[in-house]
Amino acid sequence: MKDPTTFYSDIRQILQNARNRAYSEINRAMVEAYWMIGKRIVEEEQGGKTKAEYGKKLLENLSRNLTHEFGKGFSYANLRNFRQFYLTYPNKDICYTPCSKLSWSHNRLIMRLENAKARIYYLAEAVQQGWSVRQLQRNSTPSITNACFLRRNRLKQSCLPVRPPKAS
Repeated sequence: MKDPTTFYSDIRQILQNARNRAYSEINRAMVEAYWMIGKRIVEEEQGGKTKAEYGKKLLENLSRNLTHEFGKGFSYANLRNFRQFYLTYPNKDICYTPCSKLSWSHNRLIMRLENAKARIYYLAEAVQQGWSVRQLQRNSTPSITNACFLRRNRLKQSCLPVRPPKAS
């Protein structure tokens, strides 16, 4: 029989891996749901336009109804964030690939960046480097982002802090 400590460690690792996979899948599903909610809000209140004509009441009512049925997470401000998420990434492929690999907190930070190229860059970097929300916040400050743009508005990869590789 194997050492009981090794046996326990093996079982513990199996459970940790399963939990991590479950968390990632739930996160992916929720980020996709937020994008779809944002799309539906734009379709309903804006008729596909960038600016809403009567959106405030619609969002207030939607917030009240969703909060009553599903609980926290559907405030007026959050519904505006869902709408902004869709408007920031109207291309479904971006939402379903890099965005869905990051938490909603990551996505909220990145979608607030004004420069579209910077958003795409930080989506990729946050996924690739495994940045926490705090690391992303620190690495995407306007001074760092602006310093990293070359004359042609292309990001220079070497000027951003990179997390050291994980030890194996």
